[in-house]
Amino acid sequence: PMVHSIKIHRGADTIDVLEKASFEVLRRENQLEQAKLDGTLTAVFRVGDLRVGDELEFNVTTRSSDPTLGNNDSGLLFLAPTPTPGRIRIGLSWDSGQEPKIKMTEDMAAIAARGDRQVEFLFDNPKTLTPPKEAPPRYKWQRIVEFSDFADWASVSRHFSPLFGKASKIGTTSRLSAEVSRIAAAHANSLDRAKAALKLVQQDVRYIYVGLAGGNLTPASAEETWERRYGDCKGKTALLLALLSELGIKAEAVLASNAGSDDGLEQRLPNIALFDHVLVRAQIEGKTYWLDGTMPSVALPSQVPILPYRWVLPISTQGSPIERVEQGPKEVPDEINLYEIDAREGFDKPALITSTEIVRGLTGLQRQVQFSALTPAQLLEGLRQDLIGETWQVIDDIKWRFDERAQASILTITGKGTVDWEEDGDGAKSLSLPGGGFSPPEKRIRASDQKQDAPYYQAADYSCHVTTVRLPTATLPKQWWFNSQFNTQIFGENFYRVFELRDRAIRMIRGSRVEKQEIDAATARADNARIGDFDNSKAWIYFDPGYKGYSKASVQSVAATYDIDWTADTVPCLAPEKDR
Repeated sequence: PMVHSIKIHRGADTIDVLEKASFEVLRRENQLEQAKLDGTLTAVFRVGDLRVGDELEFNVTTRSSDPTLGNNDSGLLFLAPTPTPGRIRIGLSWDSGQEPKIKMTEDMAAIAARGDRQVEFLFDNPKTLTPPKEAPPRYKWQRIVEFSDFADWASVSRHFSPLFGKASKIGTTSRLSAEVSRIAAAHANSLDRAKAALKLVQQDVRYIYVGLAGGNLTPASAEETWERRYGDCKGKTALLLALLSELGIKAEAVLASNAGSDDGLEQRLPNIALFDHVLVRAQIEGKTYWLDGTMPSVALPSQVPILPYRWVLPISTQGSPIERVEQGPKEVPDEINLYEIDAREGFDKPALITSTEIVRGLTGLQRQVQFSALTPAQLLEGLRQDLIGETWQVIDDIKWRFDERAQASILTITGKGTVDWEEDGDGAKSLSLPGGGFSPPEKRIRASDQKQDAPYYQAADYSCHVTTVRLPTATLPKQWWFNSQFNTQIFGENFYRVFELRDRAIRMIRGSRVEKQEIDAATARADNARIGDFDNSKAWIYFDPGYKGYSKASVQSVAATYDIDWTADTVPCLAPEKDR
């Protein structure tokens, strides 16, 4: 950085502080605990004799140049949605004949002042900007100026292709060749070989982000990453590409956004900074698989990326355009909660309770990292202390495992607990089942000064609650019944609840899934009028000793917590497709 001036304005006086300035340079790896090493230096100067009421003027120029990009540059100028009051100038200038492509949001284009080789934007006490409420993320793209020297996204793809091509080459005498031979000898088919190569990169190479000496964008070589046994997403991707190539598996590096900032990317100028991650996409046995070397070693090649990417950029010699990653409704629930209450001993006795939590996706992998570090005894004692209380009186056992086939974290708790039967008079009782109700959705309404025709957005989600109550043996099935069942779609989300009384057990399944992440404003207005009819009742079961025969038929056969494998690819958490 070049410091041009440091001045104190005190009334009519101006004091030049820079004449006596002495900076202390610190090296602070601010995110070292997150395994990130970028070599940032911080220059510190303590301004002496600074008084209340003084105005401090500070002028500095910071130059940057990334060797990976060469003569190509791209970036953003922006003003935060909630800037501090004052006078603000933002400018972009360029040498003669070097004008980049420039694209502005409407609010910036309205105040742009163009010169011969520059464009600038002046603000006096800029107002706070608020994007339309609950609109898709792309609507947050406000007060932004893009610039880029790249002709298109294919140019970015071509630019990075030789970097990953060079980094993913290994020599015939490389130590990696022995690993390739070992994998090939141990596994006959391509998918199993890809799994073994991926696990090697995930498990035997630590993740450390390295942004030193141009490493922010340039991948370390496969050889280097393997020798030092650590690397970031670029190094791990190069290593994985090298292994797959030697194993005869066609694969490519793919840039993506783990920050979820890729909504509307097709409308942006080509800018490498809009991506923050790179992973591998491979063609194996006629199918497309995604492989991420930075994930825990239980994360297998998958046909759907673990994170919900909208747009990605494949790296190729010929240059590839950005590609949309289609996002339909989730095929399997992110979370399934199974809750079994065994009340066969009677209303006044503690019930045997079995609770199982099945979690997939990124949260499931985070659980794997958390729980795999604990011994069974540590897990039991740690959770037992937190859980004993209102519901659980005794916890007999806690088991956890990660199911690689299902890519799910599975936590099962067994013990005894109280059942909160409500007394309804004359021996009648009722019970609200855990996980059985839905809160009514909120109206989709925006302030009058916001864009009214913008669509409404909700993140993809799919959850399922399964509750089974084994009835007291002293009661008869005809003395039991339950409340409402429903199958409703509102605001692009499906809400479903179904009961069945069978084999002396009341079974309930309650599922919800986002079918459409975006709904148009007209649909939202129509659904606002339907909220009053939404069934937000809890899931109640009732007992009446008066032998009135209340038991009623279910909409369909309902699986109990113990009937099926709830980690399967298909589970009955929504109405049959014909009924949706």
